[in-house]
Amino acid sequence: MKHLLLVFLGGGLGSGLRFLIGKYLNPVISGFYLGTFLANVIGCLLIGMVLGASLRNQYVNPVQSALLASGFCGGFTTFSSFSLEQFGLLRDGNYLPFLFYTLGSLVVGLLAVALGFWLSRWF
Repeated sequence: MKHLLLVFLGGGLGSGLRFLIGKYLNPVISGFYLGTFLANVIGCLLIGMVLGASLRNQYVNPVQSALLASGFCGGFTTFSSFSLEQFGLLRDGNYLPFLFYTLGSLVVGLLAVALGFWLSRWF
């Protein structure tokens, strides 16, 4: 039950922060959801760091991992929003932004997870 409450708390904090980032950054570049993109990349980096630290040296315990990885990062990253935005770009015929947004999110997100694992060596 403790883990569930921590996931709930972390998810709420992550979702709130994602909302604010999207609200202020999505309008910056027309046809590109900068806030969602950055939330996904930052979430990938953070989850890589948290899980890397947990696996490498047990620096992050299961309770902290529930709060940070499952909770905060799960609430902060936005795959459902990402998919809805992709659909909107395709529906509106914005194929080039769709391509950049999709490939950029996947490639940069994967690189951010790898970077997070690499950075976790120092904590």
